[in-house]
Amino acid sequence: MKQPDVILALAALAQDSRLAIYRLLVKRGPEGHAAGEISERLKIAGPSLSFHLKELARAGLVTARKDGRFIYYSAHFERMNALVGYLTENCCSQGAVCAPVCEPNNNIERKRKSA
Repeated sequence: MKQPDVILALAALAQDSRLAIYRLLVKRGPEGHAAGEISERLKIAGPSLSFHLKELARAGLVTARKDGRFIYYSAHFERMNALVGYLTENCCSQGAVCAPVCEPNNNIERKRKSA
């Protein structure tokens, strides 16, 4: 990932509504949510939601797929892994242990294993 892409991704996440949308989509995993579901869950009006999703998509953090009349949005995990990888490679000090990896439904899997 190149520095301009990193800046674009971090800027997209540096806003309350967009961060909330992204967190919701990460929790949902690859199947994603329809735009209407996102709007209902986060209480974001349609036009505002559309703007925020456009910004997240422009940064490559979400993908959209059409299914019938609905558009489903999902977190783009590979892009987030690239962002985290860039930050880890370029921002962690020598000898520091910092190698987080984002995966779909990672929290759900951890909960299942610990139960």
